[in-house]
Amino acid sequence: MNIRKKLFSGIILTMILFISMGFFSFLKNTKKTQTTIEPYKESSTNLIYNLLFCDNIDLYKENTEEPYTYPFDILFSDSSSENELQKIIDDKNSDPRIKTLAYNKLIIKGIEPTKKELLAVIVEVGLENGLDVLASFSDGTARYINQTGKILIWEKRDDIKANEITEKLFENSQKIVQQIGAWDKPRRPNPIKGNVRITFLVSDGLYFGEGPIDVLFNDQMANPALTNATELMKYLTEKLLDNEK
Repeated sequence: MNIRKKLFSGIILTMILFISMGFFSFLKNTKKTQTTIEPYKESSTNLIYNLLFCDNIDLYKENTEEPYTYPFDILFSDSSSENELQKIIDDKNSDPRIKTLAYNKLIIKGIEPTKKELLAVIVEVGLENGLDVLASFSDGTARYINQTGKILIWEKRDDIKANEITEKLFENSQKIVQQIGAWDKPRRPNPIKGNVRITFLVSDGLYFGEGPIDVLFNDQMANPALTNATELMKYLTEKLLDNEK
């Protein structure tokens, strides 16, 4: 049976179609540099997209007003110490992206993180008219960029349903991370049309799997996390539509 006939329309259909994509091929490593990729027409959308991956601290610096205050004074300093960076990581109020930046600075200094912590799950799909992206963060916040370039920003941390779905997504994503290796080359260009990529921002680096549309949804390891991502996107977009009524 054609899966498209069973799924939702509009944005939700777009999300579920990308969830039903491709073979989960996991790739390995060596040393990475900062990356900027431009899959969208608007520079502002490309900025939001690249900030999701937390692998180019200069983008954060260029878009933060001076004078820098905590935690940016530490993150942007060339002389920040291990203890200062660890303070950011241990801060319960730290945004997951900020924690990722701090972890990355430790790695650059040759310091291994004290724990393996999953901070974000990012799903990208190459569609006919562009790139769809869902980024879910460990604090319950999320970002969605539609293939048209429209952006949904979810900042509610106290939504019970969203948090339940996010927790399941992270549980199933953690199982994947435990079975693959970190990628420490520069981040690859966004997936081509017909491919899906799931990226995990972890305290010891970036992990990802990628493959074509027609296999990934049936992959035993990928399916649970991608199903959770579908549910999260459906819930967030419906909540947004309800709020606009």
